[in-house]
Amino acid sequence: MNEGASVQEFFGIPFNISNDLPGLVAAMIVFFTMLWLSRRIQLKPSGRQNFIEWIIDFTNGIIKSTMPGKEGSKFGLLIFTLFSFIFVSNQLGLMFQVDVNDVGYIQSPTANAMTTMTLAFIVLLTAHFLGVKKFGFKGYFKNTYLSPLPFLLPLSVLEEFTNFLTLALRLYGNIYSGEVLLKLIYQFGKSFGIASFIPAVPLEIIWQGFSVFIGSIQAYVFVTLTMVYISQKVEKE
Repeated sequence: MNEGASVQEFFGIPFNISNDLPGLVAAMIVFFTMLWLSRRIQLKPSGRQNFIEWIIDFTNGIIKSTMPGKEGSKFGLLIFTLFSFIFVSNQLGLMFQVDVNDVGYIQSPTANAMTTMTLAFIVLLTAHFLGVKKFGFKGYFKNTYLSPLPFLLPLSVLEEFTNFLTLALRLYGNIYSGEVLLKLIYQFGKSFGIASFIPAVPLEIIWQGFSVFIGSIQAYVFVTLTMVYISQKVEKE
């Protein structure tokens, strides 16, 4: 991929369009979909209102499983938004991809490590901020790094880095590898004419369905771990 061709400057700030545009497209899809689903809210839900309420109930269930009570209810909107964005981002590259001069302008944003590391950094930074806000810096430091035993401090510090890497790279690895395999199947289908096209079609369909499943699971895993990391910072060890 020709990374240099996709870098443009705005007001002297370089932007990698191939990194930024897919995320913007995914965010717009989420925004307009939720805007459409939430129109004409009624006391007796039906149709599309049932769907958005099902998503809300699902994400609230994730919160309750990791942080029951009033404390967890504060994070309903965060987890709903995060799950919706990651789910759409995981599926975007399955629906369509746009490549120009070997640069992918439309693809799954989460197939890019920069996107997943940014999401992981936001999550962990939020968790630390909430911990300091609730306990003060001294209480936060004691609860996060000196509990249950002070001599475990080096391991606790190392754990923060491993949490960041695993949260980011698990999502990236699953989505990126799925898209790579889809491209390989597509190229195989064109390799030997009709002899390769016929077996490639069912393979592509099967892998598309499996990728939808994997993308859904990875969105669920990401937001579940988000709540786990937040709960570790705002609840007593």
